[in-house]
Amino acid sequence: MRVRQTGLAIAALLFVADQAVKAFVIHGLRLPERLVLDLLPIFRLAWVENHGISMGFLTAGSDSERWLLVALTGAIAVAVLFWLWRERNRLDGAALGLVLGGALGNICDRVRLGYVADFLDLHFGDLHPFLVFNVADAAITVGVLLLVLRALFTRRPEQPAAAEDKNA
Repeated sequence: MRVRQTGLAIAALLFVADQAVKAFVIHGLRLPERLVLDLLPIFRLAWVENHGISMGFLTAGSDSERWLLVALTGAIAVAVLFWLWRERNRLDGAALGLVLGGALGNICDRVRLGYVADFLDLHFGDLHPFLVFNVADAAITVGVLLLVLRALFTRRPEQPAAAEDKNA
């Protein structure tokens, strides 16, 4: 039960933080009008209206495709919620909370704005190892990485031999 509550709390906090940062970038800094704001030699804010899912995949070229993406990402968020509901491991619950909160933040953008607002740009000179992203994208990435790393590096205790094996 605590795992579920922790995951849901992380999802809610992340959703609020993501939407607050996006509101500040859009309305406070007026990034859509400025387009680029250099902050550090390796980091800037660069306005991108992402009409696709990730890395330009499944770009919505029409309103019906936009709503199809909302439905698809909504279905994924529901699946993550069901997984979180059944999860017993605290780290996995936290990771699922990151994924769920990030997914909800980006779904909210797509519903309200028609696109996902991306603006974080980490670069090294002309080298851009990452696409422009947002807080929700970062949370989804960290959450998925935590799930994968735990799956790869956590060994499950060996199952005791079956009763038939003991009698053989």
